Amino acid sequence: MMRQIGKQFLTLAGLRTFFLGLVFVLGSGTSGIGAASRVVPGMVVDPLSGVALNGYDAVTYFTEAEPVPGRPEFEFYWKGVPWFFSSAANLEIFAKAPEIYAPQFGGHGTMSLARGFFSDGNPLIYRVLDNRLYLFYSFGNREAFSLVDKTARVKAMDTWQKSGFAEAQNRG
Repeated sequence: MMRQIGKQFLTLAGLRTFFLGLVFVLGSGTSGIGAASRVVPGMVVDPLSGVALNGYDAVTYFTEAEPVPGRPEFEFYWKGVPWFFSSAANLEIFAKAPEIYAPQFGGHGTMSLARGFFSDGNPLIYRVLDNRLYLFYSFGNREAFSLVDKTARVKAMDTWQKSGFAEAQNRG
């Protein structure tokens, strides 16, 4: 019984926070609404900060053994989303060719897309293949991808194209 009361309390607290946030955005004029509308549909961002790749430096997936957390002072906006970098040099590299360094499919899980549905990719569960960054929902999905990567990429691209997100990102 206590558990249920706790869940109800969290739900009510969550609703209160949501409505306060909504009042803040609507009360701040069109700047808040305009900023949100520039985000390209289909991009996975951190739900709390709104930053791509949960703040990890996209370039370091290609240059380091593990992704390195970015820093807010090295921020770059691409497709309406802030991206953090660990250095000014990495920010410049990304700015010149973001399509190369950004995760495929807007950061959605590649195997999930190959199976016909969307899930957020985890920036710490990834694979770089043919100079492209692929994110996965789970370690199991990444292992499954390793067994059928070419087929999975084709199926994921098909799901991505049919969703309309690919077209939206090309416009954005």
